[in-house]
Amino acid sequence: MRVLLVKTSSMGDVIHALPALTDAAKAIPGLTVDWVVEEGFAELPSWHPVVDRVIPVAIRRWRKSLLKSIFSGEIKAFREELGRTRYDVVIDAQGLLKSAWIARQAQGVRCGLDRYSAREPLASWFYHKRFTVARELHAVERIRQLFANALDYPVPQEVGDYGINQDSFLPEIVAQKGNPYVVFLHGTTRYDKHWPEHYWQTLCGMLVHRGYEVRLPWGNEQERLRAEAIARISPSAEVLPKLNIAGVASQLSGASGVVAVDTGLGHLSAALSVPTVSLYGPTSPALIGAYGDYQQHLCSADYSEVPPNGSGKAVEPAIFAPLHPKIVKTTLLKLMQEAN
Repeated sequence: MRVLLVKTSSMGDVIHALPALTDAAKAIPGLTVDWVVEEGFAELPSWHPVVDRVIPVAIRRWRKSLLKSIFSGEIKAFREELGRTRYDVVIDAQGLLKSAWIARQAQGVRCGLDRYSAREPLASWFYHKRFTVARELHAVERIRQLFANALDYPVPQEVGDYGINQDSFLPEIVAQKGNPYVVFLHGTTRYDKHWPEHYWQTLCGMLVHRGYEVRLPWGNEQERLRAEAIARISPSAEVLPKLNIAGVASQLSGASGVVAVDTGLGHLSAALSVPTVSLYGPTSPALIGAYGDYQQHLCSADYSEVPPNGSGKAVEPAIFAPLHPKIVKTTLLKLMQEAN
């Protein structure tokens, strides 16, 4: 059986689809999957052994200059590429009008969420088969159920397995031998999702005192400056060079533990089964939190008292004031101990 999966973005959403592929591969011998994904995340699907072909799409870029994309022939070329293969089933796991449009360009029985389940109900009109999947399920479980319905097998009861082949990126590991280390995933898009910088500095000092090195990846200039500010606390803290997704995955896979804000790379850490403490302020992890073994969510709303800061600095963003570094340190050390 040959299946086309449409799951284009974002990083966390793409990672959430991986366990469904593992389920399907176990249920259907000889299954192969092609995957349409945003060009910026094209590395990720190739790490799953059942994926045969990754088909990059550039919806985000096309929107910025639609006429240029049309007249350049890029959109036409994408449609022709997608239409060359006849699929047994086409699954739109995104549930948006843009993803439904993509699914419609392919040859095969189109399957997706019904209008009560999809994020954009009108998308359901593009499918031949529509399925109801409860909105209160975690995103990983929703996709697992959609796949099971579309491909006609029972949903496995065990926790989903991301099925990542780490040989895809392990050659890129940099200096994994030596002292144990913790990775800080400190970068995110919204200001109020950032854990305060001096909290990161305090936590860095605590972990170095316990014998761990700290590694700090970054993706843009603002994140680089924050990483450098955190690393100034100790010579045992290292600002990594700028890495692609595979490079970050390499660093995560060798880590003793990870501390992450609400960011796509936190989901990557979960997919690699690295003990990870994920920090949530204005957002809830209930439906889209880090999923898998050795994952712990800490929500600032769960702590009513603000421990003494000790630095005299104001806590910004204030929403994270209750989620003090000592709480994070204690949780992380316990999680890493359980994993060992």
